[in-house]
Order: sequence, then structure tokens, then C-alpha cells
Amino acid sequence: MVPRCRRDRRQTRSDGELCTPKYAALLRRGTVMNSRDEDSFRIKPRPPRAGRTRSGQRFVTRVLTQVSRGGGGTRTGRPAKPSKGGARLNRGQVAARLAGDQLNARSRRVVIKTRLVVLGSAGSRAVVTHLRYLARDGVTEDGAAGQAYDARSDIADVKAFEQRGRDDRHQFRFIVSPEDAEQIQDLRHFTRELMCRMERDLETKLEWVGVDHWDTDNPHTHVVLRGVDQTGRDLVIDRGYLTQGMRLRACEVASEWLGMRTERELRESLQREVDQQRWTTLDHDLQRRTREGLVDLSEVPSDAARLRQRGLLIRRLQRLETMGLSERVDAGHWRVSANFEKVLRGLGERGDIIRTLQRALGHERRELAILDPKSAPPPVIGRIASKGVADEPTDSAYLVVDGVDGRAYYVALPARTDLTQWPVGGIVEVRAARERAADRAIAAVASDGVYRVDRHLTQLRAQSLKADPDEIVAGHVRRLEALRRAGVVERISEGLWRVPDDLVARGKAYDAGRSGSVELELHSHLPIEHQVRALGATWLDRQLVDRPATPIANRGFGATVHKAVRAREDFLVETGVSERGAGGVTVAPGLLGVLRTCELEQVAKRITAQTGLTYRPMKDGTSTSGIYRRSIMLASGRFAMLDDGLGFSLVPWRPVVEAQLGRSVTAVARDEHVTWQLGRSRGLSR
Repeated sequence: MVPRCRRDRRQTRSDGELCTPKYAALLRRGTVMNSRDEDSFRIKPRPPRAGRTRSGQRFVTRVLTQVSRGGGGTRTGRPAKPSKGGARLNRGQVAARLAGDQLNARSRRVVIKTRLVVLGSAGSRAVVTHLRYLARDGVTEDGAAGQAYDARSDIADVKAFEQRGRDDRHQFRFIVSPEDAEQIQDLRHFTRELMCRMERDLETKLEWVGVDHWDTDNPHTHVVLRGVDQTGRDLVIDRGYLTQGMRLRACEVASEWLGMRTERELRESLQREVDQQRWTTLDHDLQRRTREGLVDLSEVPSDAARLRQRGLLIRRLQRLETMGLSERVDAGHWRVSANFEKVLRGLGERGDIIRTLQRALGHERRELAILDPKSAPPPVIGRIASKGVADEPTDSAYLVVDGVDGRAYYVALPARTDLTQWPVGGIVEVRAARERAADRAIAAVASDGVYRVDRHLTQLRAQSLKADPDEIVAGHVRRLEALRRAGVVERISEGLWRVPDDLVARGKAYDAGRSGSVELELHSHLPIEHQVRALGATWLDRQLVDRPATPIANRGFGATVHKAVRAREDFLVETGVSERGAGGVTVAPGLLGVLRTCELEQVAKRITAQTGLTYRPMKDGTSTSGIYRRSIMLASGRFAMLDDGLGFSLVPWRPVVEAQLGRSVTAVARDEHVTWQLGRSRGLSR
């Protein structure tokens, strides 16, 4: 109500209240809403601008950003990139709410792990690597290689599938694991039925390939789904469907095929969980009942099913008490540890690792160990008994190493490790990540936080080293460039670098972030039994010459190594490169070089016959330039073939040179060590 001033100009509203002439005019124009017009208020939004908004984003991009936060984006939280033709957003949103209406506690259970992979520039290579892993050897029931299939064929054309998806923005990867997979048996038919129902839910045809794996305790199926719909637009699936709807559809199929679980099956399943050292559904129920660290089970229900559940929970608490994770307060109350979920999940992972070790070793008895790089253990040398992916959604890999000390080790590797470079049966050395000598040298030379190239060169030249000071400093500069890209150091100008006081620690952390907390070195790709009569400088020969400090036990794989070394000595005596005397076999001086040269000359003859190029052996103190054509795995190690147009050389391979395939590189040999100079070299090759 307005003040009653200037009564000569006041007017009366429709409801009897007084108002000013200005207020009455606003009422007539409709700018001010009358109390009787509240229900007729309507919002009239302005149409979106065709161009960009003040924030610099297109309106459609802003809409997709909001949609991605609701389930259509990547796991990193970045918005989904719209396709050129647009995309239907949040497919499966309605199906996610309706799925599972017919399910209950007796329904069959299925676990589905989902991963959305944004392919990016390395998409094609990543897809090929993943598909190759899925179809690896030893995943079927009879230990053979896996076979990819799709909706129509039992033998899918994986190469054609990869080529069709090279321009896809993203890709979906599922792991479908029915609890009763062994009863289903025909996982292919099960997967096809599940994907058919997904097509109905998402209202589009789906292009996918699947591979069944029977190499674990729980048979499961890997499904790779292209991220496009039947029109070629980006396939955006609602987050609720990915997390719940798809799993409920799989439970529906399993329940229809096998029928609902009987009361006996339910009781037996829960009774098995009572004594398990892992996180179970009983633990989840206890966690739900916990209030301020206490579980109240004092109420005795009259219902038989609830009474049976109470008995199982009490038995589970008694089992947790023996593990130090719970404590009985009185007859109906228990106190549980605050971190009992974390402890149980850790025990479950450890149990999975132990079963992996036992499965890899078969009937061979070994002392089992899990390599913990944080405790700085001594290096482990042994044969690769098995390899695989521990966490398939994140592609976290592992190796099982049968050590020469008689123990078997589980070695966790970083995500997206290329397992093809670690052959089963090969000899590998595993050690905790170490500080780099280059980082220590840079930190020692730096003055007031500044590393000077000319100063370091002056110090090295004054020491009269065998190695070339220029090459040493060039290696340090390459290291500084890598650390600069990671934001660890700063380049002030040519030859001047600003380095932090904790350069060594930060450099170690940078390496751990790139390659994990362990370092691996492949000593030989040949199994130990194939090295006995191999023509070349094998790992067994290095045991004869170097007598390494790592002790070799007389049990397990160590006993196999001792036996193989004696057989290798007999072979060397047979070929005439060693002699047997009263004190045993005498190793000839330069044995490794002689064996390596013999193998290289034999391989070079085959390459010359194939290409017509002349073999140019690399000599100490010389440099060799050429185009890196390919690498060759020999008993003496891996060698790179450099082609200068008229001849070729075989040079010890290093991982840094693999990115230069097809480019001109230069290798410098000095004291049996090779330094690689990447990029086009100047002058004539020698």
C-alpha cells in the first residue's frame, strides 16, 4: 500500500486499495502484475543468439556442457565435443528408470564395469592395442587365443571394425561378468541378447565386438562399442543407464535364462560370505546399519527371513572380530573399525593377487611375494611367468616374475603399459625407481639455482674422461628439455637453465608419473631353455663372464638357471670358443664380443641376400648414420638397422630411437656403449 500523500491525485485499485496515478498507469500497461493475474503469468524467453555468447562459447556448446555434467561427458569432467551433424543427447534416460521393474532379491546378479575412452589423436593405436590384448592367447576354456565376434558373426573382422572407428570421438568399453557365467556357458548368445536389448533402450543400432574370457575365476565378456549411432552422430548415453540400466538389463537376461535364485541358493551365497576376507554384501549391510561406529542388532525380528539375516550379520561380526575389525559391546551391539571397508577391500585385492600367482606357477611350489617399490627392495631378476591386466577398465597391467632367488613376485605396472614388449619366458630385471645420475650431476654443477652448460663442459674436459664431454652434456640438455616440458625447470637462455633445489626428488617423481614406481629391463627375450644352444651373446653368457652379485638360489627358477649354465658351458666347449680344464670351463677373453659378432655376421648375410645392401660393421670410436628402417630381435639383444642407401649397419637398439622410425639418425660407439644422436646428421657417415 502506497503512502496516502497528495490525496488529490490518488486513485483506487480494483481491490479497493489506494494507489498513485503512476502505479495505475503501470497496471494498465501490464508492467506490474495484479494479485488476480498471478496465475496468468507466463515466461517468454528470448531465442538464443546464432553466434557466440559473452563467454565466447556457442549456445549449443553451452547446452552440451551442461548435458555432459549430467552423464554425457568424459570421466575427466570435460564437455562432450559435439559432432558435425549434432547428436541425440542422453540416450537411455527413460530406460534407466524403467529397467529392472521385474527384478527382486532373488534375481540373478551381473557385474558390469564401464569405461568411456576419449580416443583423441592416438585413438587408432590405442584401439588396436586394446583389441590385440583382448584376443591374446590363453583366455579361452582350452587355453587358446580369444576370438572376437559381433552381432552377426562368430568371427568378427576386427581390423575393419578398427578402421571404421578411426574418426570416432570416443568409444565405450564394457566388462560383463554374470555371477553364474559357468551355468550360462554360451556367453556369446548372452552378450548378443544383452546388446539387442540395449539397442531397443537406446533406440539405435549399435556396432560392437566382444571377446569371451575364461582365464579367471569369473568368466566374463569384453565388449567394445563404437561411440556413434546408426546415423553416424556421436552416441551419448545417459549416465544412469551406464551405471544402473545396463546392469539391470543383464540381470533380466540372466534371470530369464536360469530362472530366479532359490532360497537355498540365496542362503548358501550369503553363508559363503561370512568367512570371506573381502568386502561382501553382508559388510555393505553392516555399514548401512552403522551409527557413530556402532551396529545395533538388539531387535529380534519376528519375520523368518529377517531373523536369518540377523544371524548371518552376527556371524560376520564375529568373523570380523577375529580379524581385529570389530568389537562386541554387549549382546546386541557391536563396534566396527572406521576403516574396515578399506581393510577388507585391500584383503580382497591381495587374495586376487595370490590366486594370480598360483595360477601362473601351476603346480610349481614357490614362496610368493608382492613387490612393493616404496620399501626400496633389491633388484629382482627372473623369468616372466605370466602377464596380464589387473584392472581392465583402467588397463593397469602386471607381471609375474619367477625370480632366481627361488621366490615368485607380483609386479604391478602402470596403466596402458604395452605388454607385447615383455614376452612370457623372457628374462627381466625389476627394480624400484631410482634417482637419475643426470639429475644429480645437474644439481651438483648448478650455482645459485642456475645450470650453465659451458661451466659443466669445462669441468668435464678437465677430468680427462673416456666418454666425450660434449655427448654427456648433450644428454643432460635433453633431460632438462623433458623436465622443462613438465614444468620442473626453466630455460633462461641458450645454455642457461634455472633448476630448483629439489631437482633430484622432482625428477624422480616425474619419472614415476610417466613409467610408474618400478623400472624394468629386458635382459633377453629368449626363454632360458632356448639360450642354451643359441648363437649369440645370451644372458647365460653374461652369468659366466660377469658373475653378477645377485645371488642365485638352488631352488625354484634358480635351480633351473644353474642347470642351464652348465649346459651352456658344454655348448661353448663344443663350438670351440671355450676350453675345459681341471678347474672347470675357462671362459675366453672377449667371449661376449665374439659371440655377438658371429651372430651379427650371420644375420647380416641374410639381410644382404634380401636387400642387396652391403653390411658395414660398427667399430668402436666411430659414428654411423642412416635411416632407421626396423629393429631385429637377436639372442644378443635388440638391434636397429640403419640404411645409408649403399649399405647398412646393425646398432644396439634403445627405446629412444623407436620414435625415429623412417628418419635419419646417428649412432656413436665408444667403449662398447652407443650414444644416439637424433635428427638428420651432417657430413658423411662412417
